[in-house]
Amino acid sequence: MKLLIIGIVAFLFSFSGNSQFSTLLHRSDTLSKKRMHFVTTVSTVNWAVQTGLSYSNWYKEYPKSSFHLFDDSKEWLQMDKAGHFYSANKLSYIYYQRYIWAGMEPKKALIIGSLLGLGSLSTIEILDGFNSGWGFSLSDMAANTLGCLSYASQKLAWKDERFLLKFSVHPTEYAAIRPNVLGSTALQSFLKDYNGQTYWVSFSPFSFMNNPKLPKWLCLSMGYSIDQKLVGNQDTYLDVSTNTLYKAKRTFLFSMDIDFSKLPIKRHWLKTIVSQLNYLKIPFPTLIFSDGNWTGNGLYF
Repeated sequence: MKLLIIGIVAFLFSFSGNSQFSTLLHRSDTLSKKRMHFVTTVSTVNWAVQTGLSYSNWYKEYPKSSFHLFDDSKEWLQMDKAGHFYSANKLSYIYYQRYIWAGMEPKKALIIGSLLGLGSLSTIEILDGFNSGWGFSLSDMAANTLGCLSYASQKLAWKDERFLLKFSVHPTEYAAIRPNVLGSTALQSFLKDYNGQTYWVSFSPFSFMNNPKLPKWLCLSMGYSIDQKLVGNQDTYLDVSTNTLYKAKRTFLFSMDIDFSKLPIKRHWLKTIVSQLNYLKIPFPTLIFSDGNWTGNGLYF
């Protein structure tokens, strides 16, 4: 839940650096002090808002403690780690794009963007470390670091992001069974029910080919999710009201997708706005492998 709210806030702020007005969408040819001041201000406010939201939503009412570690690497079948990886990747992208817009040299913007992405998530981990109900998670920090590196390494290798991380979500029946954990409202279950969330890696095989006629916007997509997971550190849960036993399982998904940044849109301002859709996986027919069985979904969200 923390990471998704952070991601939503960062997504909204990303428009400040990328698409205020059509005349401001293009990167500055030289380093612009005005744009740098603007980007620095927006990034500072962004960081403060996400920290404030996290504190008011999770930490304010819980008792504090001395700084300590907490091992949650085996909880939720690592779906929360996928969330950390995704959030770090997207925050690095957002910060990088802001400094590129301000006219900063690409490699320098990439280093600063990746460090800011990692730093903003590290703030949340430090708050966890001083909370008696949680703790500083080394596995979370590892996922954060790898998420930032997943973006930076692609930009360094190809000057492009060929493997896109995406997210999709749909409602499930499980939130009604444990509303205190998985959400008592539609918005809460959207944020807290990992069973309805899927993290994807989308890539176009054509992006590795030099033929300009091939549709590099057309992607294959592989996703990861879970099902029947109602307790973070347990793989079974008995619903005593219906005497139903739920057994957690991993789910692997195979689908198609679109890289909106590669669509042949001529107007720069429109392409910049449309490219923001790359945060989300577009619904497509999907093959699903779970618990040793293959199934299909005509339009998977």
